[in-house]
Amino acid sequence: MEIIKHWIGGSPAGSASATAPVFDPATGRIRARVVLGTAADVDAAVTRAAAAFETWSESSLTQRTQVMFAFRQLLVEHEEELARIISAEHGKTVDDARGEIVRGREVVEFACGLGDVLKGSHSDQVSRGVDVHDFRRPLGVAAGITPFNFPAMVPLWMHPIAIATGNTFVLKPSERDPSAAGFVAGLYRRAGLPDGVFNVVHGGKEAVDAILTHPGIEAVSFVGSTPVAQYVHGAATSAGKRVQALGGAKNHAVVLPDADPEFAAGHITAGAYGSAGERCMAVSVAVAVGSAANGLVEALARRAREVKVGPGHVPGVEMGPLITEDARDRVERAVGTAAGQGATVVVDGRGLKPDGHPECADGFFTGPSLLDHVTPEMDAYRQELFGPVLAVVRVDTLDEAIDLINANPYGNGTALFTGSGEAARRFQRKVQVGMIGVNVPVPVPMSYYSFGGWKDSLIGDSPVHGPEGVRFYTRPKVVTTRWPRPARQDAAGFAFPTSA
Repeated sequence: MEIIKHWIGGSPAGSASATAPVFDPATGRIRARVVLGTAADVDAAVTRAAAAFETWSESSLTQRTQVMFAFRQLLVEHEEELARIISAEHGKTVDDARGEIVRGREVVEFACGLGDVLKGSHSDQVSRGVDVHDFRRPLGVAAGITPFNFPAMVPLWMHPIAIATGNTFVLKPSERDPSAAGFVAGLYRRAGLPDGVFNVVHGGKEAVDAILTHPGIEAVSFVGSTPVAQYVHGAATSAGKRVQALGGAKNHAVVLPDADPEFAAGHITAGAYGSAGERCMAVSVAVAVGSAANGLVEALARRAREVKVGPGHVPGVEMGPLITEDARDRVERAVGTAAGQGATVVVDGRGLKPDGHPECADGFFTGPSLLDHVTPEMDAYRQELFGPVLAVVRVDTLDEAIDLINANPYGNGTALFTGSGEAARRFQRKVQVGMIGVNVPVPVPMSYYSFGGWKDSLIGDSPVHGPEGVRFYTRPKVVTTRWPRPARQDAAGFAFPTSA
């Protein structure tokens, strides 16, 4: 059986003394084992990264840009291979995996242009013969702790910007689908990135805690659940590190009576059940306003029943299995709990097995479920289910919908389906959510904007990628300069300096 090792200093590393299984979620079988890193493994990676920082931080912008351009091209050339690796370990469809690679590659393209973003400013003659300029410097060794649901995209939101700004990087990917990280490491090496600049350490809590407390790591980026994000933020900031910590979500899509119910239902269905709902930007609540409710629920039910469920590598499949057996069981229990608390189970996906795929009898499948008449007091509304369950909440007005969203502890993403510009403008100004879509169900910003929610969806105040990512991985230096003439020495004064 394949043993998936760390990537430290430009080559595989780590003994197989402690490993964890890596499953094929479509069949339920173990396909590989991944080495579980220790504090010593983290220290080895940081040591190599720190040594590489001494030279990489002094590399030219041209050199860094050339590496990023080459890396971007390799991602294009190997998109299919990487997508199939992701699909085999995560369970999402190959098409969906291609999509996450493209969205991650957009950040690499942003990093290719950092020469312009990193330009400093200059102020001439702020005082007699005195000029001021500033520039940004890399921090040192940065680390990323990333989730299972996007094994390529979320790390690509972090390390290209960190590396292009002159830092070195240690990635701790999810142990559930670890192979994408090693594949990307190999692409970096082929792109000309020096050994030690990008490293991968697999593992669980021991590796995470070692990253959070290691004195050689200057910054930590994290994406995951809110409780873990709070833990990461607290531990890492206590250790004096910069922290990006993105947490959970409960994303609402509001449908007004003037919206086309078929258009809204089609996009909400894709946003709710794509990747089996295992997205932090998944639509988990449809808020039906007034007379929109009955037609919307009817259209959502029809489309939910039409979703093609099966193994992710099969052409035409739209939704694959969940990542683990426990994840599937948790989601199916949530549907039963919702029914017990008074919700109407319009479409029940529990117990689904893909037709025509006997090899998937033990896979971690469940079908799309649709719940109607859900209220904010129910578990199906309060909890982040992270599965293919869509809850419909009925309200009378747009203002009620906004109040509902604003009362929710999460504030990651939201959407409004309408033909009214006035309603859209009111919604986007009043709703307390960081990323908003108007007739767009999954409003993930482009790479030249930053990704981050509000409230419990973002612990601290540092979003990822885009301009905020550049600021996170660098710090400014401000230089005040005087060049006196050789024949004239300006007198030094003991009073606090002022402009004159």
